[in-house]
Amino acid sequence: MTVNQKDDLLAMQELNEYWQQQDFKLLPHQYRTVTKVIKQLDGRALLADEVGLGKTIEAGMILKEYLLRGLVETCLILTPVSLGFQWWRELNDKFKINLYNNRKGKGWHYFNVIISSLDRAKREPHRSAIYKRGFDLVIVDEAHRLKNEATMNWKFVNNIPKKYLLLLTATPLQNDLKELYNLINLLRPELYQDYNDFKARHVDGKRQIQNLSMLQEQLSQVMIRNKREDFKLATDNNRELELLPVELTTEERKLYEMITKLVQQKYKSQSSNSSFQLLTLQREVCSSSFAVAKSLQRMLEKSQYQSIWTELKDILKLATEITNNQKLTVVKKIMAKTDTKVIIFTEYKATQQYLGYNLYHQGYNPIFFSGDLSDSQKEWAKARFENEGDILISTEAGGQGINLQFCNTIINYDLPWNPMKLEQRIGRVDRLGQTNDVVVYNLITTETIEERILALLFEKVDLFETVTGDQLQLLLNEKQLENDELLSCSNQLTDIDYRADLGQLREKYLH
Repeated sequence: MTVNQKDDLLAMQELNEYWQQQDFKLLPHQYRTVTKVIKQLDGRALLADEVGLGKTIEAGMILKEYLLRGLVETCLILTPVSLGFQWWRELNDKFKINLYNNRKGKGWHYFNVIISSLDRAKREPHRSAIYKRGFDLVIVDEAHRLKNEATMNWKFVNNIPKKYLLLLTATPLQNDLKELYNLINLLRPELYQDYNDFKARHVDGKRQIQNLSMLQEQLSQVMIRNKREDFKLATDNNRELELLPVELTTEERKLYEMITKLVQQKYKSQSSNSSFQLLTLQREVCSSSFAVAKSLQRMLEKSQYQSIWTELKDILKLATEITNNQKLTVVKKIMAKTDTKVIIFTEYKATQQYLGYNLYHQGYNPIFFSGDLSDSQKEWAKARFENEGDILISTEAGGQGINLQFCNTIINYDLPWNPMKLEQRIGRVDRLGQTNDVVVYNLITTETIEERILALLFEKVDLFETVTGDQLQLLLNEKQLENDELLSCSNQLTDIDYRADLGQLREKYLH
């Protein structure tokens, strides 16, 4: 299908000549999305395209069309703080929309189209100013941040006076079906009486679905999800995934077992926060001895850990004596056979620093990316990586929003509890404009808590695939899935069955 100015969208006619000068065109799936939102969904929709297929372009086109039709005069665009400038540039450059990037929370009544970070807008006095004014259209990027109706994020967006609402996220469902319900309820509250009604119709256990066809029919009234497999792009590429089991060194194994023993001895007697921290130490050992040492130092300064101060001191002593971690050895082997730029994702800043130090002394030029950077610093880090860096070492802050199509290799040094965070990470490089196959390495330490994380990831991936009909490629390919013994998720983790309480602890990670 071709798209031209003869179509009945006013924006197509308005922008056709300008787009020709800019060498830009609306892709067929984007055109179909825009027309469906306007003609069938009454401007209230969940845009849930797979990562990298241009949801920002779809939202910009919908806004432009409504502006030209006179149906929208005012619009509020809520984004993560790091993406405001990117939205401003896209809407200004692609659609010639005059808009204000409100970085300081001023002038809520002076501009018609405003971009703001969700975190700033939801706070007073900004919240009251927004409620008082109201907007014809509200657009929320990375809308999975609204998955919990008990949060200020959800309540704030729900209470903004508005006629039209667009929610953008590639991951509308991450952990359980209630998250999906909360997004639906923002857009079409009339579809269900309440969550109990939704649950009675569709929920059969934590990650089990009943009446799937009915659920998908309801979703068709509110959600649009375009998938790569549904069409062929001129720059279509593949994903090559490899799961790399990592065996801890003797010293790392001893450190892990010391922490595990402490968990076994103290887990039941500690408060929930203390127990959570002890389990977090197990994850940090799987990342690096430097990450766990940093946490141990903080714990020793807190009175709540006074009863296990001696044990923590002994563990810290061993952690500080370990200077070589096995995961880094695997990374070095990957780098030795890779001749392209590489992104490494880690969950911990101490590991980030450890990796940067070692890879710099190996002759590489690493660039750091984290949530501590300002908007301009993030843009600067991205530019440095593109122009002169060999490796971008990023915390989770680099997993959303930034476009890095000039790179095609990712190393997931640490696995998150949430599989959609993996999809967000991969989506930084596997998106429109990527001309090369994307290579993803997932590292997992054997006989540790990371095996349990892997099993949970597959449970959540299965749920997501069932609801959306997708085939997510996040962790490993089918051949590995058939042959990999790690998936047995063995009883070699610990003797204590802390998994019975993992639901509560997992919520702390995810929220």
